[in-house]
Amino acid sequence: MTRSYVQKLSTILLDAITDKDPLVQEQVCSALCALGESQPEEALRACEEYLRLHEKLAHPYRTMILRAMETVVSNHISELDKDMARAVILLASSEMTKAKDLVWDWQQAASNVLVAVGKQFISTVMEEMLSKLQPGALPHYFVVRTLANLSVSNAFGMVPFLTSILNTMLPMLGTAKHDTTREVLCYALQHFSEGTLEYLANLDQAPDPTVRKDAFASPMSSAYDILFQQWLQSREAKLRLAVVQALGPMSNLMPSEKLEEQLPKLLPGVLTLYKRHAETCHVSKSLGQILEAAVSVGSRTLDVQLDSLLAALHAQICVPVESTSPLVMSNQKEVLRCFTVLARYSPDRLLAFLLPRLDSSTERSRMGTLHVLRHAINSAAAQMEVKKPFILSAMRLPLLDTNSKVKRAVVQVISAMAHHGYLEQPGGEALVEYLVQQCALPPEQPQTAGPSSEELPADSVRAVSVRTLYLVSTTVDRMSDVLWPYLLEFVTPVRFTGALTPLCRSLMHLAQKRQEAAPGALLIQYDGNVTLPSPYAIATRLLTVSSSPYHGDGRGAASLGLLNVLHRDIHPSLGQRWATTIPLLLEYLDEHSADTLSQKEWEEKLLVFLRDTLAAVSDNTWVCQLSLEMCKQLPCYNGTPQEKNFLYRCVGTTLGAASSKDVVKKHLRELLETARYQEEAEHEGLACCFGICAISHLDDTLTQLEDFVRSDVFRKSTGIFNIFKDRSEVEAEKAKGALMLCYGHVAARAPRELVLARAESDILRNMFQCFSTKVLGVKVETKDPALKLCLVQSVCMVCQAIRSSAQASCFHFAQKAELVAQMMEFIRAEPSDCLRSPIRKKAMLACTYLVPLEPALEEQVRADMVHGCLQSVMAVLPEPEGDDDHQEPLYLDTMQALEDLLTSLLQRDMTPQGLQVMVEHLSPWIKSPRGHERVRALALSSCLLQHFLEHLHVSALVPFHNLGLLIGLFSPRCADLWPATRQEAVSCVHSLLYLQLGYEGFARDYRDDAVERLLALKGGLVHSDPATLFHTCHSIAQIIAKRLPPNQLISLLLTLFEGLGDSDKNCSRAASVMINCLLKERGHLLQEKVPEIVSVLRSKLQETWEEHVRQATQYSVSLLASQHCEAVVSSLLGSPLPFDSQTCVLWRALAVEPSITAQVLELLLQKMSRDVPFKESRAFVRNSLRGGGEPMCPCSQATCALSEVTSVAASAPAVLELYPQLFAALLLRVSCTLGVQLPRTLQAKERRATGLALASRNLDPCSSAVDTLQVMLLRGGSEDVVQCVELGGGWESLRTSTGHEEGVARLASAMAKFAGPRLPLVMKALLCTHSSVYEVQRVTSTAFLAELLNSNVVKDLMLLESLLDNLTARQKDTCASVRRLVLRGLANIASGSPDKVRAHGPQLLTSMISGLDDGDDPQSLVALEAMLGLAKLLGLVEPWDLRSVLLHVAVRIRPFFDSEKMDFRSASICLFGHLNKACHGNCEDIFLEQVIGGLVPLLLHLQDPQASVAGACKFALRMCGPNLEREDLAEAFQKHLQEGRGLHFGEFLNTTCKHLMRHFPDLLGRLVSTSLFYFKSSWEDVRAAAPMLTGFLVLHVEPEHRQQVDLEQLLAALQLLLKDPAPAVRMKAAETLGRLVKFA
Repeated sequence: MTRSYVQKLSTILLDAITDKDPLVQEQVCSALCALGESQPEEALRACEEYLRLHEKLAHPYRTMILRAMETVVSNHISELDKDMARAVILLASSEMTKAKDLVWDWQQAASNVLVAVGKQFISTVMEEMLSKLQPGALPHYFVVRTLANLSVSNAFGMVPFLTSILNTMLPMLGTAKHDTTREVLCYALQHFSEGTLEYLANLDQAPDPTVRKDAFASPMSSAYDILFQQWLQSREAKLRLAVVQALGPMSNLMPSEKLEEQLPKLLPGVLTLYKRHAETCHVSKSLGQILEAAVSVGSRTLDVQLDSLLAALHAQICVPVESTSPLVMSNQKEVLRCFTVLARYSPDRLLAFLLPRLDSSTERSRMGTLHVLRHAINSAAAQMEVKKPFILSAMRLPLLDTNSKVKRAVVQVISAMAHHGYLEQPGGEALVEYLVQQCALPPEQPQTAGPSSEELPADSVRAVSVRTLYLVSTTVDRMSDVLWPYLLEFVTPVRFTGALTPLCRSLMHLAQKRQEAAPGALLIQYDGNVTLPSPYAIATRLLTVSSSPYHGDGRGAASLGLLNVLHRDIHPSLGQRWATTIPLLLEYLDEHSADTLSQKEWEEKLLVFLRDTLAAVSDNTWVCQLSLEMCKQLPCYNGTPQEKNFLYRCVGTTLGAASSKDVVKKHLRELLETARYQEEAEHEGLACCFGICAISHLDDTLTQLEDFVRSDVFRKSTGIFNIFKDRSEVEAEKAKGALMLCYGHVAARAPRELVLARAESDILRNMFQCFSTKVLGVKVETKDPALKLCLVQSVCMVCQAIRSSAQASCFHFAQKAELVAQMMEFIRAEPSDCLRSPIRKKAMLACTYLVPLEPALEEQVRADMVHGCLQSVMAVLPEPEGDDDHQEPLYLDTMQALEDLLTSLLQRDMTPQGLQVMVEHLSPWIKSPRGHERVRALALSSCLLQHFLEHLHVSALVPFHNLGLLIGLFSPRCADLWPATRQEAVSCVHSLLYLQLGYEGFARDYRDDAVERLLALKGGLVHSDPATLFHTCHSIAQIIAKRLPPNQLISLLLTLFEGLGDSDKNCSRAASVMINCLLKERGHLLQEKVPEIVSVLRSKLQETWEEHVRQATQYSVSLLASQHCEAVVSSLLGSPLPFDSQTCVLWRALAVEPSITAQVLELLLQKMSRDVPFKESRAFVRNSLRGGGEPMCPCSQATCALSEVTSVAASAPAVLELYPQLFAALLLRVSCTLGVQLPRTLQAKERRATGLALASRNLDPCSSAVDTLQVMLLRGGSEDVVQCVELGGGWESLRTSTGHEEGVARLASAMAKFAGPRLPLVMKALLCTHSSVYEVQRVTSTAFLAELLNSNVVKDLMLLESLLDNLTARQKDTCASVRRLVLRGLANIASGSPDKVRAHGPQLLTSMISGLDDGDDPQSLVALEAMLGLAKLLGLVEPWDLRSVLLHVAVRIRPFFDSEKMDFRSASICLFGHLNKACHGNCEDIFLEQVIGGLVPLLLHLQDPQASVAGACKFALRMCGPNLEREDLAEAFQKHLQEGRGLHFGEFLNTTCKHLMRHFPDLLGRLVSTSLFYFKSSWEDVRAAAPMLTGFLVLHVEPEHRQQVDLEQLLAALQLLLKDPAPAVRMKAAETLGRLVKFA
């Protein structure tokens, strides 16, 4: 039985091996292997028998079976008996040799089986193989190959046979004529030799330790003669490679005499192959083996071949290595292995060959030579020890090479030398310096040999050098004495700046090691070592480069770290102080990056660090030496202005700490004499130096500056100062600018109490002396912009210093007017249309600082100042779009300077009159026709008003007499064409109103609600939509009207009337809007003007659409309607559709007065209720179909009119009054117009009107009704309802027949949420439709009422009972849609009023069961709704009520599990889960049967193609778990089936089946038979899951339960699945078949 069953399983699988899908074939093969894992002999026997009986089976399928057999044999070789092994051997031998021609995959698979068996049964295999290896006859290709592979896989078992094999094979060598035969014989000889060498290398473990190398010498010698002398000359490249691969290991077995004899021929023969083969890896490997053999026998003839060997190998090493070619990489390794052998054999000859080639003309040759040299240094260290001086001397040439690849190779050689002690020899310093030089290369521009030598940054010379320097410094202990303190010599030279970071890091490591070895000792010993930099030089250099902390891979942190380590050598007193300060600086750098670091803040921190250092040292001699060194290093930074300027500041700081005045004077004088004045970037640094020094030495600093000013440098002729003899006049001008900056910085930095006394007498006098000179007694001022800028900047600093002094209020600045005049002259000289320099900005800042100082400026001077500055800045043209915005910062700074100046002037006269004066200056720019000028003027006005408001001090209640004039000037600008202007105008109005409140006596922090609304209205001014702008202007006017004093109204109106003629039409219209609003708010003016306004504007309505004309017309129509409402409505309803724009305006005018609006709405409702019978809608459709010309239905005009009327805000009270009637009428109107089309005449008219842009709305009846309903809701205060429905797409759904119910539901939900108090009357209007003869009305009203039950508002309003009764009565409706919607509504109680479900439980369950059993619905949609409803209700009804229907529901829904419709599957499975949930802890046996019966469908539908069904299955299974009363099974369900998480189906199914078979083994048969039903499922994934489930059940059940399964039926079903069109199904079937071996 067992054998026949396994055989049957195997046969089924073997029959399936011919599947056309490769993946299925692999799965079948895996299944066969699984059978073999359980029953290896039976599986092998079945495979063997199958192959024997199916001789005609194609070889690809035979190959698959043989591979499966190989796997089984390899895994169970120890379990096979001899008989089985023999059978397998015979089969494999037969399969391998059946075809004389080569069929590689098939015969290789058979050979692999023999090799696998041979690991245990070598004698039996050899017996079979030797029977195929007969003397005198060439054996089969794979017989030889199998023997070769056996000799490697089982060398201990095979080598004893080799002597006889070789004796048989050697005569065949001469008879082999075909290249393929010769190749396999070479392959065999190669592997025989390798196996023999392995055997001899492990004789202590070999079964026969008497085997000797000599036993193979003669056969190998004979074989060598044929291979080398005959076959190596073949034209076939593959044969030559096979020969050379064999010769390598064979050479180690040949007699030493024969090898010595043949070397003169063998080596040239092998070297010749380099020229004949592109892939030379095997040649190099064989050559290495031959060389090792020659060296091992002490060959003397090798010397003769050495030159040719070296030349050939050198040519190979020079081949460029491609990282993508593993063969080339492997060849490089083998060639280097050959060089290793030769280096150890003859190091002198090798170096004599290599070193001259370091000067080769080709890059590849030089690189290859360096590569070999590095390898020789590492691999033949002992032989190279005495050659160190020779090699070091030869390395001088490569150090001069400029090729980047060669440089990288040189660095790698230096690294090897460092590890082996070369750099400790004389001449090693040159290599260290070379390494540092490469570290200093710029990383952005790696040196390249040409355009073809592309390099990655990671492989750049600099990157390799940096890594090498750090590696040598930190890991090679012997290099410590070589590098320390030698590396310090490279810290100060500028040419090594790029290497500072790696240098500092290496020096830090070396210094720390020395500190650990000798704590407390000085690290730097200067005894006799004059080349080392001084402590002052080191400190200056490291501090200066730290000012650019992120340059050069972060040299700031590295430099500071090295400083910290060298603190004792810099000065003994610095240890404790630096231990605290330097870590804080490093931490600051860690917290920032190059993008976030503030350069100014960082430099200030370094200067603080320097001051702390100087204070800690407190040694004048040391400080003076440090300042001297700093001055010496200044020229070193001519190429890096930022670092030089920082060093200047360091010099100033150091001189400030020096107590020796002579030293200070000397250095200051030298700085002035040696400064490079032609470099403007250096001016700021020099000035900062003098400013910092002036903090401690003000008098000395001013003295040196004044002496220098009086020197000959400022005279035309070359004078006394020799240093200036060659300087041109331009350089002298630049020197003047630098000196003026020095004076400015001195004033800014010097002690404030000392500045006032020297400001005019010393500082300003000398500054102006520098700025102007006298020619023939006439004062001549320079026109150089740079010099002007220096003067302006310096004046700014002087004025700011004076202003910030504590005695500034008492200081009488005699030169104030002169300075103001000079600054204004500079400002007027600047071009008015563009910004070219910051001169005007700086000049205005100087004026700003001058204005508050005494004496006060004259009124005319102030006016001229304001006018001149405004003229200079306001007219500057804006940058064209798309241009670079490099001037944007300058423009912003200039505007800020102008704002500060005007603010300072206003501050001098903080009265309404003073404010008026400033606004009058700005008024021409506010009304300018150029937008950019208006924007700037309004922005300045806003700032001035805000400043005035913030500094307002009202001592008595005085009127703000010019409020109306100012508001009239600014308010029309709220509609300016430029958005920024509009925003600023609102800000101005806002400030003015608060100023009025201030003058009325309100506190400064008082906030008026109405005025604050102005800020909220700014949002409406962002976009340029006219309607939005004018609506916002109207709101602004309302606020103004509320807060404007009565006495200011006339002046405001007069000003606004002037604004009507504004060149900006938007502002003109805004003025009109504001005038009308003011008149309306006041009322009396409007009443007097009504007859005249109506008579004038009504006739012009057709001519113009100006805003004020339209408003007047609307007002007139409103008056008419108040007297003749019905007539007006009737006449307007007679207008044809679509309404023209004038008609729409007239309709909207009827909503101006609420009393009129209510009458209009009632009339329109009467029209709709009288003229909307459903049959009329049918006629409408027929008219459309006939294409007749009947006019539009009257209710359509009424609907459009309702939309126009309710679209006006003033209609809100009337809409609220008639809210229920309007809502119900429009909702039913929507339902009646679903699918209704326009008559053809109107359709054509609508198309023409659309083309002419005349149609005001869509004429589609349904869309028109929906739009009107939306407008009505908005006007009725239900904005949230409209928005909520819109977000859910409800309005679009309402317009379509398919989505109408959903749209109604969304509308009802929104009403319940946002309009609850209105529902009782709305429901009353809709409840009466249950008896309507029109089905569509019943559906719409039922959908609305059903959705209301989804909210708890019906319970709160006590509407629940009446709604339930009404819906229950509709359950017998003839329309299935109504019955379905009734069930939906009843189910909604679960979410709307869950606490009421128990009370109505029997009634609700009865309705749902009735829906499940509804037989009048052919599509079963009522049943679907009942399932969805039951799922909601089950958890809320009384358990007793549920128990009576539980079984009935479970049985009724079971057929839907496998429904073709996704909704039915999902709903039924979800309901099944809820049924299980309701039974937790109280599951009756009869229902447990339903649970067990549903397990298989639920498990399989986890693979359902629809995600919702799979999700429902997850939920249902989680709910089933507790009812199965097995904790581990329930836990597995909970763990794997979490909602929202992915499912590894195979793992889950495996776990589930394991638990099921552990606890319910008796269910095996039932579960398997149920799963068989799904073998025919229409869904591919479910069909694949069914056999998968069966397989896991079988896998985990005990074998004694096999009788529950009808194996014949199961095997037959699986056989059918193996023919399934889906490959995935066939794969799972094969996998399951492999598991059925358990029942064997």
